[in-house]
Amino acid sequence: MVGFELAGLRREVADDLATYVYVTLSTFVVFSLFGYALGRQADTLLQLSCTDALTGLRNPRAFEERLEDETARAARYGEPLSLLVVDVDGLKGINDRNGHRAGDLALQAVARALRTGARQTDLAARLGGDEFALVAPSTSRTAAAALGERIRSLVAGDGGSSLTVSLGVVTAEPGHAAGAAALRETADAALYEAKRLGRNRVVSV
Repeated sequence: MVGFELAGLRREVADDLATYVYVTLSTFVVFSLFGYALGRQADTLLQLSCTDALTGLRNPRAFEERLEDETARAARYGEPLSLLVVDVDGLKGINDRNGHRAGDLALQAVARALRTGARQTDLAARLGGDEFALVAPSTSRTAAAALGERIRSLVAGDGGSSLTVSLGVVTAEPGHAAGAAALRETADAALYEAKRLGRNRVVSV
Protein backbone atom coordinates (compact mmCIF):
# COMPACT_ATOMS: atom_id res chain seq x y z
CA MET A 1 0.00 0.00 0.00
CA VAL A 2 2.84 2.40 0.92
CA GLY A 3 4.64 1.57 -2.30
CA PHE A 4 1.50 2.24 -4.28
CA GLU A 5 1.06 5.64 -2.57
CA LEU A 6 4.67 6.61 -3.25
CA ALA A 7 4.33 5.60 -6.88
CA GLY A 8 1.18 7.69 -7.18
CA LEU A 9 2.92 10.64 -5.61
CA ARG A 10 5.83 10.32 -8.02
CA ARG A 11 3.44 10.27 -11.00
CA GLU A 12 1.62 13.32 -9.63
CA VAL A 13 4.87 15.21 -9.20
CA ALA A 14 6.04 14.19 -12.68
CA ASP A 15 2.74 15.27 -14.23
CA ASP A 16 2.80 18.65 -12.48
CA LEU A 17 6.56 19.23 -12.46
CA ALA A 18 6.31 22.58 -14.18
CA THR A 19 3.76 23.76 -11.63
CA TYR A 20 5.93 22.67 -8.69
CA VAL A 21 8.99 24.35 -10.19
CA TYR A 22 7.03 27.55 -10.84
CA VAL A 23 5.64 27.64 -7.32
CA THR A 24 9.06 26.96 -5.79
CA LEU A 25 10.83 29.59 -7.86
CA SER A 26 8.07 32.14 -7.32
CA THR A 27 8.22 31.62 -3.57
CA PHE A 28 12.00 32.01 -3.61
CA VAL A 29 11.81 35.22 -5.67
CA VAL A 30 9.08 36.70 -3.46
CA PHE A 31 10.98 36.02 -0.24
CA SER A 32 14.24 37.29 -1.78
CA LEU A 33 12.60 40.56 -2.83
CA PHE A 34 10.94 40.88 0.55
CA GLY A 35 14.26 40.40 2.31
CA TYR A 36 15.95 42.92 0.02
CA ALA A 37 13.22 45.49 0.69
CA LEU A 38 13.52 44.98 4.45
CA GLY A 39 17.29 45.35 4.22
CA ARG A 40 17.01 48.58 2.25
CA GLN A 41 14.48 49.93 4.74
CA ALA A 42 16.78 49.06 7.64
CA ASP A 43 19.69 50.82 5.89
CA THR A 44 17.52 53.89 5.31
CA LEU A 45 16.41 54.01 8.94
CA LEU A 46 20.01 53.66 10.11
CA GLN A 47 21.07 56.49 7.81
CA LEU A 48 18.29 58.73 9.10
CA SER A 49 19.18 57.97 12.71
CA CYS A 50 22.72 59.29 12.08
CA THR A 51 21.84 62.34 9.95
CA ASP A 52 20.93 65.91 10.79
CA ALA A 53 17.65 66.65 9.01
CA LEU A 54 18.38 70.28 8.11
CA THR A 55 21.93 70.00 6.74
CA GLY A 56 22.30 66.35 5.75
CA LEU A 57 25.50 66.11 7.79
CA ARG A 58 26.05 63.54 10.51
CA ASN A 59 24.38 64.22 13.85
CA PRO A 60 26.00 64.42 17.33
CA ARG A 61 25.58 60.70 17.96
CA ALA A 62 27.45 59.75 14.79
CA PHE A 63 30.10 62.39 15.53
CA GLU A 64 30.78 61.12 19.05
CA GLU A 65 31.05 57.51 17.86
CA ARG A 66 33.44 58.41 15.05
CA LEU A 67 35.61 60.63 17.25
CA GLU A 68 35.95 57.82 19.81
CA ASP A 69 36.89 55.36 17.07
CA GLU A 70 39.42 57.68 15.46
CA THR A 71 41.15 58.64 18.71
CA ALA A 72 41.60 54.94 19.49
CA ARG A 73 42.87 54.24 15.97
CA ALA A 74 45.28 57.19 16.03
CA ALA A 75 46.75 56.00 19.33
CA ARG A 76 47.05 52.43 18.06
CA TYR A 77 48.82 53.27 14.79
CA GLY A 78 50.72 56.39 15.84
CA GLU A 79 49.00 58.72 13.37
CA PRO A 80 47.94 62.36 13.81
CA LEU A 81 44.26 63.15 14.32
CA SER A 82 42.74 66.60 13.93
CA LEU A 83 39.43 67.98 15.09
CA LEU A 84 37.89 71.19 13.77
CA VAL A 85 35.03 72.84 15.62
CA VAL A 86 33.12 75.42 13.58
CA ASP A 87 30.70 78.04 14.87
CA VAL A 88 28.55 80.40 12.80
CA ASP A 89 29.25 84.02 13.69
CA GLY A 90 26.16 85.94 14.74
CA LEU A 91 23.50 83.40 13.80
CA LYS A 92 21.08 84.95 16.29
CA GLY A 93 21.45 88.29 14.55
CA ILE A 94 20.74 86.69 11.17
CA ASN A 95 17.59 85.12 12.60
CA ASP A 96 16.50 88.37 14.25
CA ARG A 97 17.05 90.50 11.15
CA ASN A 98 15.90 88.15 8.41
CA GLY A 99 13.91 85.37 10.05
CA HIS A 100 14.64 81.76 10.85
CA ARG A 101 14.50 80.75 7.19
CA ALA A 102 17.58 82.91 6.60
CA GLY A 103 19.22 81.24 9.59
CA ASP A 104 18.48 77.81 8.12
CA LEU A 105 20.00 78.87 4.80
CA ALA A 106 23.12 80.05 6.63
CA LEU A 107 23.47 76.68 8.36
CA GLN A 108 23.05 74.90 5.04
CA ALA A 109 25.75 77.12 3.50
CA VAL A 110 28.16 76.10 6.26
CA ALA A 111 27.26 72.45 5.67
CA ARG A 112 28.06 72.85 1.96
CA ALA A 113 31.45 74.34 2.82
CA LEU A 114 32.22 71.44 5.12
CA ARG A 115 31.22 68.89 2.51
CA THR A 116 33.33 70.65 -0.12
CA GLY A 117 36.36 71.01 2.10
CA ALA A 118 36.24 67.55 3.66
CA ARG A 119 37.96 64.50 2.21
CA GLN A 120 36.27 61.13 1.89
CA THR A 121 38.03 59.96 5.06
CA ASP A 122 36.76 62.93 7.12
CA LEU A 123 33.47 63.16 8.96
CA ALA A 124 31.50 66.41 8.99
CA ALA A 125 28.73 66.80 11.56
CA ARG A 126 26.32 69.34 12.94
CA LEU A 127 26.58 69.28 16.70
CA GLY A 128 23.47 71.38 17.25
CA GLY A 129 22.39 74.99 16.90
CA ASP A 130 25.12 76.93 15.12
CA GLU A 131 27.98 74.53 15.89
CA PHE A 132 29.60 72.05 13.52
CA ALA A 133 32.63 69.77 13.64
CA LEU A 134 34.97 67.95 11.29
CA VAL A 135 36.94 64.86 12.31
CA ALA A 136 40.05 64.64 10.14
CA PRO A 137 42.07 61.42 10.53
CA SER A 138 45.75 61.29 9.52
CA THR A 139 45.87 65.08 9.32
CA SER A 140 48.82 67.06 10.66
CA ARG A 141 48.56 70.36 12.52
CA THR A 142 49.64 72.34 9.46
CA ALA A 143 47.22 70.52 7.13
CA ALA A 144 44.37 70.93 9.62
CA ALA A 145 44.95 74.67 9.92
CA ALA A 146 44.94 74.95 6.12
CA LEU A 147 41.72 72.92 5.97
CA GLY A 148 40.14 75.24 8.52
CA GLU A 149 41.12 78.30 6.50
CA ARG A 150 39.69 76.70 3.35
CA ILE A 151 36.36 76.09 5.07
CA ARG A 152 36.30 79.64 6.44
CA SER A 153 36.89 81.01 2.93
CA LEU A 154 34.28 78.73 1.38
CA VAL A 155 31.62 79.93 3.82
CA ALA A 156 32.38 83.59 3.11
CA GLY A 157 32.31 82.90 -0.63
CA ASP A 158 28.96 81.10 -0.42
CA GLY A 159 27.16 83.36 2.01
CA GLY A 160 28.77 86.70 1.21
CA SER A 161 30.34 89.05 3.74
CA SER A 162 27.31 88.75 6.01
CA LEU A 163 28.05 85.09 6.77
CA THR A 164 31.25 84.08 8.50
CA VAL A 165 32.45 81.31 10.79
CA SER A 166 35.05 80.95 13.50
CA LEU A 167 37.04 77.73 13.86
CA GLY A 168 38.98 76.05 16.63
CA VAL A 169 41.45 73.41 15.44
CA VAL A 170 43.32 70.87 17.55
CA THR A 171 45.68 68.08 16.51
CA ALA A 172 46.73 65.03 18.51
CA GLU A 173 50.24 64.33 17.23
CA PRO A 174 51.77 60.83 17.19
CA GLY A 175 53.09 59.95 20.61
CA HIS A 176 50.89 62.56 22.25
CA ALA A 177 47.48 61.05 21.60
CA ALA A 178 44.59 62.47 23.61
CA GLY A 179 41.18 61.07 24.37
CA ALA A 180 38.07 62.22 22.57
CA ALA A 181 36.89 64.37 25.49
CA ALA A 182 40.25 66.12 25.78
CA LEU A 183 40.35 66.83 22.04
CA ARG A 184 36.88 68.28 22.15
CA GLU A 185 37.70 70.47 25.16
CA THR A 186 40.86 71.84 23.54
CA ALA A 187 39.08 72.51 20.24
CA ASP A 188 36.31 74.36 22.07
CA ALA A 189 38.93 76.50 23.86
CA ALA A 190 40.55 77.34 20.51
CA LEU A 191 37.12 78.25 19.10
CA TYR A 192 36.48 80.54 22.07
CA GLU A 193 39.81 82.25 21.38
CA ALA A 194 38.86 82.75 17.72
CA LYS A 195 35.64 84.42 18.87
CA ARG A 196 37.53 86.58 21.37
CA LEU A 197 39.98 87.75 18.72
CA GLY A 198 37.16 89.10 16.55
CA ARG A 199 35.52 86.12 14.81
CA ASN A 200 35.86 85.05 11.16
CA ARG A 201 39.20 83.37 11.84
CA VAL A 202 40.92 80.07 12.56
CA VAL A 203 42.80 79.38 15.78
CA SER A 204 44.91 76.23 15.70
CA VAL A 205 46.55 74.66 18.76
